[in-house]
Order: sequence, then C-alpha cells, then structure tokens
Amino acid sequence: MTKTQRFGISMPGDLLEAFDELIAKQGYANRSEAIRHIVRDFLIQRQWMMPEGQVVGTITIVYDHHARGLQSRLIELQHEHEHIGRICCSTHVHLDHDNCVEVMVIQGPAEEVRQLADTIISARGVKHGQLSCTGVTPLKHSH
Repeated sequence: MTKTQRFGISMPGDLLEAFDELIAKQGYANRSEAIRHIVRDFLIQRQWMMPEGQVVGTITIVYDHHARGLQSRLIELQHEHEHIGRICCSTHVHLDHDNCVEVMVIQGPAEEVRQLADTIISARGVKHGQLSCTGVTPLKHSH
C-alpha cells in the first residue's frame, strides 16, 4: 500500500456546495473518499479507452422478440467473436409479449469488445443497446 499524500484543490464555492450535496446523498464519508473514487473512475475509463487495454463489460440490448432470425444471429455473433476474449455469460429476460432484454458479460481487448458490441447493437431488430466497460487490471486501492 502506498503512503497517502495530501494536496489542495481550489474551486468555486457553488461547485463545491453542489459536490458536497451530491456526495452526502451518495453516502460518502467525506470529500477525500469521493475524490479518490472519481480519480479511480477516471483512470479506469482511460484504461478501457486504450485499444490494447483489457476490459470486462456488459452489452445490454432490448429487442423485438418477433424479429425474424435475430436470436439466431445474436448466438452466431457470439460464437464468431469468441476469439476476442470470451462471453462469460448471457441473461435473457422477457419484458412483455414483444420485447426482450439480453445482457452479455464479455471480457477481452477493449477495441475488439467495442466492435462486437457495435455489431450486436446495430443488428436488425435491436431497439436499443449499450456497452458498459471497466478495466480488468485493478488499480491500487488505498484510503
């Protein structure tokens, strides 16, 4: 564990007041803990933006259950792209008579995960989709 270092931050009063209100609502013990969380999040985002960075994430899609051939196409895409990493699991939920949601947990190189997500999200019959990722390499965590 590395030694904790102190530093100062200057910001306008109204910005600090809004920050304090938000971190209190989210349950942070103090500003330092909230800022550490923000810095970690920023570093992880940069990590998964690098093409060679390893990521783990979810591809979430909402699609028309009746879209012809879509379920077969989704399975085909998952198998075609297993070389990039691995789809660890997927969960399928029927929302109503016409709509389903599918969540796929995926791990692999950031750029290739993004390409697979784009391909899945743009498939005919998908109404909405989103990729959410985080870096695989954990950052050192100290308080």
